[in-house]
Amino acid sequence: MTYETIEVRPLANPCGAEVFGADVSTPLDNAQGDEIHRAFLEHHVLVFRDQQLSPAQQVAFARRFGHPNIYPFVKGLDEQPEVIAIVKEPHETKNFGERWHSDTTYLPNPPVATMLYGVDIPEVGGDTMFANATLAYERLSDGLKRMLDGLVAVNSAAVAGGRATRMRYANIEVTGQDQMDMAAEHPVIRTHPETGRKSIYVNVIHSKRFKGWTEEESAGLLRYLFDFVTRPEHTCRVRWAEGSVTLWDNRAVQHIALNDYHGQRREVHRVTIEGETPR
Repeated sequence: MTYETIEVRPLANPCGAEVFGADVSTPLDNAQGDEIHRAFLEHHVLVFRDQQLSPAQQVAFARRFGHPNIYPFVKGLDEQPEVIAIVKEPHETKNFGERWHSDTTYLPNPPVATMLYGVDIPEVGGDTMFANATLAYERLSDGLKRMLDGLVAVNSAAVAGGRATRMRYANIEVTGQDQMDMAAEHPVIRTHPETGRKSIYVNVIHSKRFKGWTEEESAGLLRYLFDFVTRPEHTCRVRWAEGSVTLWDNRAVQHIALNDYHGQRREVHRVTIEGETPR
């Protein structure tokens, strides 16, 4: 795919690209906005370097991809509640998002996309990895594809070891603990509404079981799918720097925040963009 208003450099064959020639702190003209959207659909993960964004500017850029929503378990910034600050202090050992997942699949309409902006980045470590769940689906055997077709997963915010049951951080104000029973049912194999491509849509921190199956019956096949999506040959790695913006398609990829920077501070600002009901 060729571009006229931006330069797109792939990070790895499975997914991911860096985009040059765009200042996302300012309103984009339609031509450049359309090309960024095309790159987003092609590569699933986009990185914009050397940006200077206020919270309001970050939300304005996010609106190019849909309606920013409010995360149910963390209080947003006072001046911009759609933006949450994800902070790990030097004395902390846990980080936010340290297991593979697609964001908030326990919601009826999980986010189309997530955007992070690097505010305070460790000198070494703190990268984010992404796994191409679309490519993983395409590499399944035909027999397993037929078996998975029509299966539905029960996704919960209260999966043991998952998001809502583990959030204890020094500078992240946790909210909504009475909503830890939030749950939603989504197809195990979802079809991307814009590209028509299929992807594996279960993840280890939210997907509890298959609908109509017990957790024990579901465990083996779910574990296989969790591990298959996140094989190294399906992944790319984003190295952070202050002023970097990373945008990814939750319908096509999973991600993990690497927890390899103990003794250093890390702060990124997150916006999620409301999605459609998975089909």
